[in-house]
Amino acid sequence: MKNAFLAFERWTSGIAMAGACLMLAIASTLGMFQIITRFVLEEPAEWTEVLIRFSLIWMVFLAIPMAFRQGAMVSVDVLKRWAPPALRRLLSGLVCIATLVLLAVLIWWGWDYARRGGVQTMAGLESLSMFWAYLAVPVGALFAVFGVIGNLLEPQNTELENAQ
Repeated sequence: MKNAFLAFERWTSGIAMAGACLMLAIASTLGMFQIITRFVLEEPAEWTEVLIRFSLIWMVFLAIPMAFRQGAMVSVDVLKRWAPPALRRLLSGLVCIATLVLLAVLIWWGWDYARRGGVQTMAGLESLSMFWAYLAVPVGALFAVFGVIGNLLEPQNTELENAQ
C-alpha cells in the first residue's frame, strides 16, 4: 500500500512539476514577446502582462508539491536536529498534520474564492474569467497534499540535510 501511494505521489508531483515548468516557459516566452512588441514594434500588447501574471501564479502553486515532497516545508529545524529519533518522528507527524490542515483550508476556501471570482474578468483579457487564475490555489494545494503525505511516509528532508 505504501509503495502504491508513493508511486501515485511521484506521478502527481511529476505532473505538477511539469505544469510548473510549462508555466515558467509560457511566462518567459510572453515576456520576450512583450519586449519585442513594446520596444521593437512600438505596439505593446496589454494582454501579455495579464497572462504572465496568471502563469507565474500557476507556476508557484504547481511547484509547491515538489517542495513539500523534498521536505522544504515549514518545520522546526533546530528541534529536528536536537531531538532523538522517536521525538523527531513525532515532530514530523505534528508538522504534517498542521500542514494538511492548512492545505485543507486552502482547498476549501480556494475553491469557494475561485467560484465567486468566476464572475470577474481579467483586465486586458475580458473574455477570460478570473476563475482560472484563482483555481491555482485549490489545485496546487490538492497536489501538495500528496507531497506532504509522501514526505511523511518516505522522508527526504533535503532542505534540512543541505542546510549549513
